[in-house]
Amino acid sequence: MKKIILSLVMALTTMSAFAQFEAGKSYVAASMTGLGLSYSKQAKVNFNLNATAGHLLADNWMLLGTVGYEYMHYAKLHELELGVGGRYYIIQNGLYLGLGVAYAFTKAGDEKTHNCYITPELGYAFFLGEHVTIEPAIYYRMSVNDFADASTVGLKIGVGYYF
Repeated sequence: MKKIILSLVMALTTMSAFAQFEAGKSYVAASMTGLGLSYSKQAKVNFNLNATAGHLLADNWMLLGTVGYEYMHYAKLHELELGVGGRYYIIQNGLYLGLGVAYAFTKAGDEKTHNCYITPELGYAFFLGEHVTIEPAIYYRMSVNDFADASTVGLKIGVGYYF
């Protein structure tokens, strides 16, 4: 009897996890990096906020759009970033691979620069309920213009909502 109940509970859990990443669902999230969670030769320590919206085009495949703002204290640098990307949910429990491309406009004093970034990431969506997630991810933000000094490795933590 215990085996039957355990099998039933596992089947229901698997079915509810699958429903989170099915085609047609939408997604919004906010994430934060910095505060010592990322490092690059250029920035040392920085603070970054991102807003993301997405839509699952097919089961496990999500298309994303992002807007981000970054502030680097030591250089009095401000950066606005717009990007697109995608996610593939590897396992129905929330493990995903992501890839994004972003264009950034940076202002430091009177100097203005433009940069393009390619960002692969590996993350996990921990469901707190039916819709809300906590999403830690490890990323590598590769700078196309200044690969050696402007590329960043880091950890980001986000809160997402699937509907």
